[in-house]
Amino acid sequence: MPWLAQLDLDYSMAAERTRVHFHHDGPLRVLRSLYPEGDAICHNVLVHPPGGLVGGDTLDIRVRVQPQAHALVTTPGATRFYKTQSETATQRTHLRLDAGARLEWLPLEALAYNACDAHNQLTLALAPGAELIAWDITAFGLPHAGEPFVQGQFTQHMAWPGHWLEHGTLRAEDAPLMDGPLGLAGQRCMGSLVLACGTPLTRVQREQLLDATRAVLDAHPQGAWCGITAPNEHMLVLRGLAPVVEPLMQLWQQVRACWRQQHWGLPGTAPRIWSM
Repeated sequence: MPWLAQLDLDYSMAAERTRVHFHHDGPLRVLRSLYPEGDAICHNVLVHPPGGLVGGDTLDIRVRVQPQAHALVTTPGATRFYKTQSETATQRTHLRLDAGARLEWLPLEALAYNACDAHNQLTLALAPGAELIAWDITAFGLPHAGEPFVQGQFTQHMAWPGHWLEHGTLRAEDAPLMDGPLGLAGQRCMGSLVLACGTPLTRVQREQLLDATRAVLDAHPQGAWCGITAPNEHMLVLRGLAPVVEPLMQLWQQVRACWRQQHWGLPGTAPRIWSM
């Protein structure tokens, strides 16, 4: 039987403290709220006890952040898309930010196992004044375990309607895409890191953030495989490739800390679970 799981998170600010109310159906929930940065920023860890998805499984995650609240959501481990016999395994995430809200959506990587059929979807909705830092990192196969990604497919859809859309399917058998210089060039981990703002960034703000990001990339060994752009006045999008997860995850954490300090005036405090 397939696993069908849904989690709704609703963050609100009351008495200068961000609080979360949640409803779950199936094996998907959050652990208790943590406040390592004080009451204004609520940290949560999203847990999926089965540990992965097979054909027919669906994870449906909806997050709302109400005005002036600030939430940070991460996971304790990778989301695993296992070998599929027939049906597609699906993860859908919808992030809605009200005016003046902030959200950091920072799950650990997705792992596309050999012979998987996976669909990973992220949809954004930001009101004026809302701001989001979100990343997505996907690794294909388990090269260190001798299990390369040689069959199967992974479809990724990321969208902020009216502002940004990325949609594509990677098929393991597509050699030009997986190994060619205009595709993954033999790398088996790809990632995107996004700063999205409901109110347009000024040109000066965009240039300052781009320069600060490029300085981080220049100082990191994996930076040559990455590129930062401002596709419109509401966004910065960083994309990168790596042979495995670790160097890209380390770099994304450094850039996230840079954006936090540069744009929000906050230290780059990392969730405690990242160091466990």
